[in-house]
Amino acid sequence: MNDADVAKQIQQMVRFIRQEAEEKASEISVSAEEEFNIEKLQLVEAEKKKIRQEYERKEKQVEVRKKIEYSMQLNASRIKVLQAQDDLVNSMKEDATKQLLRVSHNHHEYKNLLKELVVQGLLRLKEPAILLRCRKEDHHHVESVLHSAKQEYASKAEVHHPEILVDHDVYLPPAPSSHDSHEMFCSGGVVLASRDGKIVCENTLDARLEVVFRKKLPEIRKLLFGQATA
Repeated sequence: MNDADVAKQIQQMVRFIRQEAEEKASEISVSAEEEFNIEKLQLVEAEKKKIRQEYERKEKQVEVRKKIEYSMQLNASRIKVLQAQDDLVNSMKEDATKQLLRVSHNHHEYKNLLKELVVQGLLRLKEPAILLRCRKEDHHHVESVLHSAKQEYASKAEVHHPEILVDHDVYLPPAPSSHDSHEMFCSGGVVLASRDGKIVCENTLDARLEVVFRKKLPEIRKLLFGQATA
């Protein structure tokens, strides 16, 4: 083999080695690019997942805030409705209280009412000796019906006539001087008590209104608002 043949073989070997190196380098480059693309895709997907989770978290927060705000608005509306209902009911009670002041204007009917209130109080107490209090302006009316009230009570309870002492030292408060008065007042009626003061029957018109109003309040609310609430 001459020098030319040797040189030719060497060139072939160099081309072969270079080709293998180029192919290997190409394989490495392709593999590296595939790994890079895979890693890049994983990073992108991970970031997308984080963004979705953050969005869902904020969306839930917004939803919770909306529910809280709705609940607060609903409660505020309910409170306003209840307050308006209470205002209307209290207004009715105030009107009824004003109407009570007119009861004593008709002296004949009022005297009969005082007698019935005294008899009712005696039947509740069933005491042989009673202390009676009334308004100063009702003093003469009360004195005028005491005898007949004793008789009616004794007949109904089948007992002796009770001893009734009308208190001339302490009177019930008078009627209010004006509708806007905040002073203690009494629209009429009587208060009876045992002599020792341990048993008291408050049978004033105001007390009777309070009892009736509390008893009828569910019915009043149902008629006004269509629901039986206390």
